[in-house]
Amino acid sequence: VQLQASGGGSVQAGGSLRLSCAASGSIRSVVVMAWYRQSPGNARELVARANPDGTTTYGDSVKGRFTMSRDIARKAAYLQMNSLKPEDTAVYYCDVGVILTDSTSTIERGQGTQVTVSS
Repeated sequence: VQLQASGGGSVQAGGSLRLSCAASGSIRSVVVMAWYRQSPGNARELVARANPDGTTTYGDSVKGRFTMSRDIARKAAYLQMNSLKPEDTAVYYCDVGVILTDSTSTIERGQGTQVTVSS
């Protein structure tokens, strides 16, 4: 399974960025996709998770500002980030839980994309 994340960059506070993540490989189905982030000295933090039941879970610090969407056919997930704050600065990772064509399952993490928000 390969994950390709893109869309990070630098923006001023109050600005917006859109992250994208696409999974490829011997995937039968994508069960869950999620965005996490980690900044230096801090623990890994859930940003948003698209659950198998169709709901989305957001971290408390991003509720009302970030929106996660999925394109099931493309095995892709997107994270629209609005009203960005300096404390959103982190490396953002895309995680995906999949069922492979051999019926095994795995969880993979992308390489991360840097988001920097300046005040």
